[in-house]
Amino acid sequence: MRKFIWAAGALGLAAAFTATSVKACTTVVVGKKATTDGSTLVARNEDVGAWSKHFYVHQATSNGPTTYVSEDNGLKTSLPKTALRYTSTPDGEQVNGQWIFGESGINSENVAMSATESGTTNKKGLKADNLVKNGISEASMLDVILPYIHSAKEGVQRLGQIVEKQGSAENNGVIFSDKNEIWYMEIGSGHTWAAVRVPDNKYAVIPNQMVIGKLNLKDSKNYMASTNLVKKVKAWSQNKKIKLAGYVKGTVNYSKAFGTNDKTDAIYNRPRMWDGQRILTPSKKQSITKKSYTLFLKPDKKVSPAKVDQVLSSHFTGTKYSSYGKWKAGYRPINVPTDVESHILQIRNNVPKEYAAIQWLAMASPANSVYMPFYTNISDTPSQYKVDGDYQDPTNTKSAYWTYKTTAMVVEAYKHKKFIDSSTGKKTDLIYKDVNPTKKAVTK
Repeated sequence: MRKFIWAAGALGLAAAFTATSVKACTTVVVGKKATTDGSTLVARNEDVGAWSKHFYVHQATSNGPTTYVSEDNGLKTSLPKTALRYTSTPDGEQVNGQWIFGESGINSENVAMSATESGTTNKKGLKADNLVKNGISEASMLDVILPYIHSAKEGVQRLGQIVEKQGSAENNGVIFSDKNEIWYMEIGSGHTWAAVRVPDNKYAVIPNQMVIGKLNLKDSKNYMASTNLVKKVKAWSQNKKIKLAGYVKGTVNYSKAFGTNDKTDAIYNRPRMWDGQRILTPSKKQSITKKSYTLFLKPDKKVSPAKVDQVLSSHFTGTKYSSYGKWKAGYRPINVPTDVESHILQIRNNVPKEYAAIQWLAMASPANSVYMPFYTNISDTPSQYKVDGDYQDPTNTKSAYWTYKTTAMVVEAYKHKKFIDSSTGKKTDLIYKDVNPTKKAVTK
């Protein structure tokens, strides 16, 4: 996530706010053959600071608006008249009547979307194809894509078409899933993009760094990219004023062409990949200082939502790099106090379509919160998840966000580390065990 934020340094009802620029979030994706029940799992921590997030259901329509104009950056794009029902987790305050930064949701076709994992385009990439100020951005992305797609692959295609036609305002990673597959997409420059299908038997932990490597565009079942990407990258690589990297014998290494892999990544990004892989594949011994990590790995054991909770709640937990209360050696952890919400989007294969999709939502930092499971065929959300006027009001006791956020402030202030570490994952596991018995109630 990328925004200018107000980062709270408050305890209880006192608040001292400092303006900060943040590029954050950590993503976890798990293929259906790598999970305990055959679900696809897409998850992400949204890191921004201390302001409320809401949770909404947007109803389906056959006569919706055909034009979208972003109140964030002026993007103007056309929309189909027919829109599916979908959920979203926007910021808790509208901008001129428009919800922005929808971030995560699942539509009535059981297609999930999480947007975005913010990245950085290198200088040569920007010189070749600069970002577009009023192009599509994180603020508008979910609302112009999710209501109009019927599969994960269609999500990549729709977003890709907008990027190529109208440009992108940011470097972003975007995740789409349905019951069959997960696609991870990266927008590396103003008009280029690439996407890879997550192997069914593997997972990935993705920080704020481009990770899609060499593309095999002859394999359309597993790779997609913007029109003429290879031709364009080759031309930019041969242009003496640009000298773009990443062209490789008739194909493209996308992250090498447009991404970064520098000293900042060594502190801020790669350690998070190390930590996630340490948790899910402990048999693979690696150093936190490696210059690169394999993107997709097999887990040692099948992965459940509770295990994803453990990853997204980790602060290098149980290692000498544990950052609880401070950052050891400067390494940036997965779980940070600036998390505003964390979601796990689960599409199940072993149940009827009507209640196959579950949106697990933890308000504030997941280590100090609880992932609440919501069936996304709901028509409304609890009032505590959409309290008017709670945007930057930590005194609002009716707000789910501020309840969890202020609790976290107290817990962190008194350093209840052992209790937090011992409960991580267990609380989600207990709730998950109660999900299956609710099937009968849901269908009544």
